[in-house]
Amino acid sequence: MASKGILLFFTAIYIRTRNTNAAFVNVECQAENVGQYGQQSLLQCVVKTSQDVVDPEIRVVIWKKEGVEKQVKNNPLLLFNRGEIKLKPGYSFAEPSWNVRNMNVSLLITNTAVEQEGDYTCTVITNSGDSSSSTSLKVTAKYNKPTIHSNPETITVNTDVTLMCDSDGGYPKGQLRWFDENKTEWTKSSQMEAKLTESGLFHLSSKLSLLKGSIFTKYTCKVFNASGDKEEEATFEVQHAVTPGIQTGEGLGSASKIAPVVVIGSLIVGLLVLLALLIYRKRSQRDHQGLTTCDHDDGTSKLQYFDSLCLTNTTIVFFTVFKYDITFCRWSSGEG
Repeated sequence: MASKGILLFFTAIYIRTRNTNAAFVNVECQAENVGQYGQQSLLQCVVKTSQDVVDPEIRVVIWKKEGVEKQVKNNPLLLFNRGEIKLKPGYSFAEPSWNVRNMNVSLLITNTAVEQEGDYTCTVITNSGDSSSSTSLKVTAKYNKPTIHSNPETITVNTDVTLMCDSDGGYPKGQLRWFDENKTEWTKSSQMEAKLTESGLFHLSSKLSLLKGSIFTKYTCKVFNASGDKEEEATFEVQHAVTPGIQTGEGLGSASKIAPVVVIGSLIVGLLVLLALLIYRKRSQRDHQGLTTCDHDDGTSKLQYFDSLCLTNTTIVFFTVFKYDITFCRWSSGEG
């Protein structure tokens, strides 16, 4: 019984001494750190000692990531012990010239990846006591500029259209939102899908269905990050194709060049038809009534033939100067 009492006494003294030493040393870490994908990230921790500690010296530093059991027991991210530093690839002390009297024990991640997001613990043992503290790393990645394409590629006024917007390279999961040229939002009419790629980053895709007859000229697709901040945007301009009965400015220009030719041709054809009718009527009158006379202004009558037509010496003008009265077989002024 006496031996047990002595053992408990010394155990209590050891525990009390350890707690007292811990009060002299404290590891203080920044609660949350933000790292950019593909860039360096810093987990900030420093060792603070009380005024009673003289010439503090670090003997052991252990950095580990929570949730990785094998790493915790056998292979921490960073281990300093007995003057030797062991590091996993991609990790190091923040200060390259770190030594045992340097109280800055911050961890540097040289190339931040998505899988490095999480909670970390830093444990420090000094000649005056030991302490540990936790910190976390949040990884972010900026989304690339969206791209927009349509289905079908050629848009007509009387056709339903689907616009598709894609953006990748971002983390955490973001959102694609649609706006028309009047800044009216159409996101509720769209369908978005988010997929994780092999790199751990997200690929966002969104489809916006447009009904014929209700299509605006411009649509903008904006990508927002997980915090709700806009990162990039792209605008799609709807180019309507020519539909039956509708001509573009270029089509009208071509038509305006062709129109004079068509008009002149029509006039020529019309005159030829009129001439044929005159010949036909004249021949019919000749066959049934004999020779036809023409009455001139001087009251005389004179029989003239010119290709079976009743003509005067006056030149025939087909437009507005003269007109031919078939019934009375005479030439008269266009004013009459």
